Amino acid sequence: MAAELIDGKAIAARVREEVADDVARWVAEGHAAPGLATVLVGEDAASAVYVGGKQRACAEVGIRGFDHRLAAETPQAEVQALLESLNADDRVSGILLQLPTPPQIDGSAMSGLIAAHKDVDGLTALSAGLLQKNTPGLRPCTPLGVMELLRRHDVELEGAEAVVLGRSELVGKPVASLLLGANATVTTCHSRTRDLPDVCRRADVLVAAVGRPEMVRADWVKPGATVIDVGMNRTDRLVGDVAFDEVREVAGLITPVPGGVGPMTIAMLLRNTLTAARLAL
Repeated sequence: MAAELIDGKAIAARVREEVADDVARWVAEGHAAPGLATVLVGEDAASAVYVGGKQRACAEVGIRGFDHRLAAETPQAEVQALLESLNADDRVSGILLQLPTPPQIDGSAMSGLIAAHKDVDGLTALSAGLLQKNTPGLRPCTPLGVMELLRRHDVELEGAEAVVLGRSELVGKPVASLLLGANATVTTCHSRTRDLPDVCRRADVLVAAVGRPEMVRADWVKPGATVIDVGMNRTDRLVGDVAFDEVREVAGLITPVPGGVGPMTIAMLLRNTLTAARLAL
């Protein structure tokens, strides 16, 4: 029997509705609406689309948007000054520096200037440290989306064996930490992992985040396992890191690409922005 699909688009829509309700209650209690500041340096077309989507999503749920667009030749000192001013601005609950940045801008260093309580991407060193210590803080949006999909489908994580393919700072490492925090037994795999298919076959929950089209095959998957595909690869079409058609015949639950993890990222960004407003108090 084919696996049940995890509909990320539908779940993301519900999360957005919940955030809109929570923002309305927050404002009704006498607080200022949360605010998200986005900073885009340059004219990269894809980045402009992403930032525009984030700002539209904010407007839909009652979050104020502060959209900063800087020319491609903007010096790093000017970007730094803007980020420091946003850190000090009480209207701004969360700050997001859109990556990649032009070559004269050290995107990692600039992102590191964002105050931890406004780091809605959850990617600064301090945010990563809070996650590793399982201390309250803002978590990266895509890994949070993965956990939300698992929660909404009542996937039992306590005591489960989870395997994460990939060790990136954006997804692999933080999702492994979140799974560990949920009391799963976690194995992180990478390019040096021996007998990779055998390791994957142990997984009750398999998260693929390596950026290699259709790398995970049916014989890598334990029958009935939950398979979360974070990959987004463009070949002649958009595909994930999992060979969806064949793995679906083995897995119990599976995310499609597109329509699985992808829609959750902005939904969790909105939730993080509200969380940041609460942290500010």
